[in-house]
Amino acid sequence: MKQGRIVKGIAGFYYVDVEGEGVYACKAKGLFRKEGLKPLVGDLVRMEVTDVADFEGNVTEILPRKSTLLRPAVSNVDQALVIFAIHQPDPNLNLLDRFLLRMAVQDLPVILAINKTDLAVGKELQEICDVYEGVVRAIVPTCGKTGEGTETLKSLLHQKTTTVAGPSGVGKSTIVNMLQSDRLMETGAISQKIERGKHTTRHSELIPLTDGGYILDTPGFSSLLLPGLEKEALSSYYPEFQPYLDACRFAQCSHIAEPDCGVKEALQDGRIPLSRYENYKLFYEELKERKGYT
Repeated sequence: MKQGRIVKGIAGFYYVDVEGEGVYACKAKGLFRKEGLKPLVGDLVRMEVTDVADFEGNVTEILPRKSTLLRPAVSNVDQALVIFAIHQPDPNLNLLDRFLLRMAVQDLPVILAINKTDLAVGKELQEICDVYEGVVRAIVPTCGKTGEGTETLKSLLHQKTTTVAGPSGVGKSTIVNMLQSDRLMETGAISQKIERGKHTTRHSELIPLTDGGYILDTPGFSSLLLPGLEKEALSSYYPEFQPYLDACRFAQCSHIAEPDCGVKEALQDGRIPLSRYENYKLFYEELKERKGYT
């Protein structure tokens, strides 16, 4: 009996990385289907070897999960790396805030990589950094052409299991290639006509990092549903709101229509970024309309 981690699941096979040995192609025992339990990429598992020469086996037990993500379906993730471009395509801050909210609800720290810094004009890179300073664990300017930010990202990902996400065309595959020289992801060409990248990732896969840890290669995303939570809880996932909540007249302040609101006063004084607040209002209304949706 051996213990390892599922690094890929495709066509009914689960590929289990056993440290010091290699990757075994495994089938899941029938008992998982009876229990309604499906192995996930990222699972720590026990397996039995059925063919030593061909590295084949059966997954016999799924060890307890410390975390589970639904999109993508993966377990035991420590943090998320989200990659956006400063241009080509221009950053969609609504989409970014949706992702940050989903990660915050799951108590998953986020590293924000702002790619294609060679295209930045004036102070726009600093302006984005100012918006998300204190919201994410770290902000790393990166450039696929020059390698800027690579060493910083490597240190942040060391010995961690990190899910990597970002819209199509932002250079996600290029950044991942820079982080892991032993394994290149297929890189899609940017469509000059619509300035969006082609989807080149077809399944979730954990890629071992040379210095320890894993990165999870996941498909690009173009929309994200909000997580299932009550609208009244939304403000608790905005760290920039927290210093001003006690200044609200009403304990259940929505920070939208009420008078004497500490959050709105901070917004007017420039202490809360307008883009973050505008997205907060949109999310509040969306949760209000979709009450009970998960």
